[in-house]
Amino acid sequence: MSAVTVLSVGVLAACSGSSSSSADAPPPGNSSGPIVIGVSLSLTGNFSVDGQAFEKGYQLWAKDINARGGLLGRPVKLNILNDGSSPDQVVTNYQRLLGSDHVDLAFGPFSSLLTGPASSVAARYGMAFVEGAGGAPAVFDTPSNQADHNVFDVSLPVADELVPFVNWIASLPASQRPKTAAYPMVEDPFADPPVQLAQTMLKRVNVQTVYTQLFPEKAPDTKTTADQVAASGADVVVLGSTDVPVVAAFMQAFEQQHYTPKLFIAAAGPDQGAAFTSVVGAGNADGMMVPNGWYPGYANPSSRTMVQEYVAAYGGSASGVNADVAEAYSVGQVMAQAVTATGGTDNAKIIAYLHSGVTLSTVQGAVKFDALGENGAAAAFVFQWQKSNFNQVLPAGGPGASQIIASKPKWTSTP
Repeated sequence: MSAVTVLSVGVLAACSGSSSSSADAPPPGNSSGPIVIGVSLSLTGNFSVDGQAFEKGYQLWAKDINARGGLLGRPVKLNILNDGSSPDQVVTNYQRLLGSDHVDLAFGPFSSLLTGPASSVAARYGMAFVEGAGGAPAVFDTPSNQADHNVFDVSLPVADELVPFVNWIASLPASQRPKTAAYPMVEDPFADPPVQLAQTMLKRVNVQTVYTQLFPEKAPDTKTTADQVAASGADVVVLGSTDVPVVAAFMQAFEQQHYTPKLFIAAAGPDQGAAFTSVVGAGNADGMMVPNGWYPGYANPSSRTMVQEYVAAYGGSASGVNADVAEAYSVGQVMAQAVTATGGTDNAKIIAYLHSGVTLSTVQGAVKFDALGENGAAAAFVFQWQKSNFNQVLPAGGPGASQIIASKPKWTSTP
């Protein structure tokens, strides 16, 4: 199998024709044929769990929009390429999609690591780049985005994700507040900013840093770093993670060292539903925390409908639905509203519309882009696994919020 796998998703029969090419591509916004959307996703490699969840989210949105007659009366067709979790391959993929295949619209990949270079390609072709998993500050600091402002992240800005967690710790009486914290971080533009901000904020409330270190995302180095964190005996571990394998490796190492931090929060991984619990075990998941802008029990009518459709299509339960699915589905919703409002697939008009200050609706809640393309209206939640349930715990006292387990249960057994 080649490094690039084409997965053309024709949800309606009208979508099953041959893909467009540079020779026969119609002018944007001037066709009655399918609206072709180009996407690169990590269907293999380090980000494959997330990439496959994103694929399901995109496909579910395409199925729903086509069941309602498509966009502007035209069916939607997804042209998905596999980037293998590689920044180099993601560039190659979008150059092909935009420069050779001449797709009408472009959706983003998974991870800030891949969104940054991908957005630069989109900028060169004047494409609106709506994405749901590229919220790191570095994505919005690229020269191309500063000049073109074509990137739009529908999800919570990464740097702000851990603020509710820090504010909760700061609100505790001094006698109950953790005394020490460790901050291991994968070298990744997504994983590091929220952890670094959390470290700065926790220092202000006298939580002492006993460990902070960047490490490459490789198993031997992960084990060494996890053992060092265990040796520090920190009350709190704030892990800058990108996926389930990193979190699972730390949990396994901690269990082997007979070390259970009082609080353990990871930037990503525990939000991935059954993909997380099936790897680490339901007992070990108990007490694990993660920030995000969405959860399966979110009291949003369109979210509830999406969750029901997902379970009907893929099985499992609502609590096992990966948050990546909602991020991808929200990308489709935002683009659909922009296409409808502008009356076509003219990307310059779409970019202007998304920067107009309009508030849009998604399964993740409200979306309103600032000048950089970040979602200033995004909700910020913290979740915790509690007896096999993925519960919202912060903001405390909010609608549907559960009480935090303030001391993580000890490890049960290695899965």
